[in-house]
Amino acid sequence: MKKISLTLTSLALALTAGTAIANCDPGERVVKFSHVTGGTTHPKVVAANSLAERVNTEMNGKLCVEVFPNSTLFGDSKELEALLLGDVQLLAPSLSKFGSYTPKYGVFDLPFIFKDMDHAIRFTKTEEGKDLLLAMDDYAGFVGLGYWMSGMKYFSAGKELIVPSDAEGLKFRVQTSDVSKQMISAMGASPQAMAFSEVYGALQTGVVDGQENTWSNIYTKKFYEVQDSTTETNHQLLAYLFMTSSEFLASLSSADRAQFIQIADEVTQAANLNVKVAEAANRANILKAGGKINSLTPAQRQQWVDTMSPVWKQFEKDIGKDLIQAAAGA
Repeated sequence: MKKISLTLTSLALALTAGTAIANCDPGERVVKFSHVTGGTTHPKVVAANSLAERVNTEMNGKLCVEVFPNSTLFGDSKELEALLLGDVQLLAPSLSKFGSYTPKYGVFDLPFIFKDMDHAIRFTKTEEGKDLLLAMDDYAGFVGLGYWMSGMKYFSAGKELIVPSDAEGLKFRVQTSDVSKQMISAMGASPQAMAFSEVYGALQTGVVDGQENTWSNIYTKKFYEVQDSTTETNHQLLAYLFMTSSEFLASLSSADRAQFIQIADEVTQAANLNVKVAEAANRANILKAGGKINSLTPAQRQQWVDTMSPVWKQFEKDIGKDLIQAAAGA
């Protein structure tokens, strides 16, 4: 039997060498999984490695998953094209990256639509949430296998942010999400879309003044080193669409496809249960490393809610009022 691909120990070596470690046997079909996240404790890293271990053990002799982390194979701007071309078979991009394919995923970006991750997970299990997994299949050939939670987002900047007016005039890195861009504009700030791999350098050199992210992303990418502090706004969800192509699924035998989908679903459920633990640990890691975290009073947090609430109305037509109501009420 081959060695398991990319255990947590070998991951550190993979990041250093810039390539994935895998030992696929001759005759096995290699399944490439590319993602942009680094470190060893990030929820996406743990989930991707867990998937590889499960598939490479339970489907030994049939499929062999190679994981390429930290943009070592494809970065933010190229990975969806690579999936379409068949250069990779598995991805886990942020849901914010699909605006050019469908506006529906914008529901996950609406500020303060989810109270916490448990609320978001409940929505993904509704009929509306499950239907969204196939929102791009008909015209792009993308198929969602599950939603991987990463955590709630928090703002950081080169100055302390306590109320939204503190952000006025600043430049914030955002993903390629129209909802996020409007959210930043509502604060009187300027949204700057850029790849995740470029954020640390942009913060360090002042190309942007701040960013928004989860504890795990802030810690594993060391954003706290080049920011004054991070504020517990808890304003937005960061989640990933664990995905493949309809072409890849169709190429598998019915038995292999069923087994692969079952493993994917079980890995997704386990990963989402562990996210809160990972987020709490990385919040503590930021403080231990010397980062500063600002807590908000209920009145201060309400100012953020009131400032961003008009964004919902701006995207109601594109996303769909019923879908927004389903997410908010899940």
